[in-house]
Amino acid sequence: MLIFKVNTKIIILPTLRINKNTIFARKIEYKMKKGVIFDMDGVLVDNRDAHFEAFIIFCHEYGLELDRQKLDSLFGMTNEEIIPAILPADLIAKKGLKALGDEKEAVYRRIYAETIEPTKGLIPFLQELKAAGIKTAVGSSGNTENVNYVLEKCNIAQYFDAIANGDMITKGKPDPEVFLLAAEKMGLKPSECVVIEDSFAGIKAARNANMSVIAMATTFPPEKNKD
Repeated sequence: MLIFKVNTKIIILPTLRINKNTIFARKIEYKMKKGVIFDMDGVLVDNRDAHFEAFIIFCHEYGLELDRQKLDSLFGMTNEEIIPAILPADLIAKKGLKALGDEKEAVYRRIYAETIEPTKGLIPFLQELKAAGIKTAVGSSGNTENVNYVLEKCNIAQYFDAIANGDMITKGKPDPEVFLLAAEKMGLKPSECVVIEDSFAGIKAARNANMSVIAMATTFPPEKNKD
């Protein structure tokens, strides 16, 4: 469970669960936290497989084979960082980095449209946070279109006080910029926030922002997030 202390009241919130298994890699007690920042991919929605499938389709269109292990290590970063790591430089020079990123994300939205849904337990959790007076924000490497797509398709936009996404920053995770921006938009100090993340890059970004962090075992199993 999550334990938040708001003023003098202790609020105990249920752990999010998926497929009857806890998706938190560890239990942590948090005191005097005023805001929760949610990563999007792998947190608001369990969409790792959809992104991987989209990258595979996208690469195949250019006659390329995707290195799944390499993509694993890049998960949580922006397309501006992922694409140069998986595509040849001459293709990027010819097509343009942004155009390639937009192309891949269009594939992702198309194939995910039929199955997209909030992570199990997410909406009740968000409702309890709002009832407790705890501010909430999205802190995602995803672009504006993808973030809006998830919030609208899952009907959860109303639960968030602020949004920080990949189009609003110059450095992707593990740089803390997106989380610091989310905290700023909520009017909170980094020390007053806790981040919920699933990727190695995102967990490092939260730590680099000097924020508490909860690792969710959606994208990677708990034993890989134990540190």
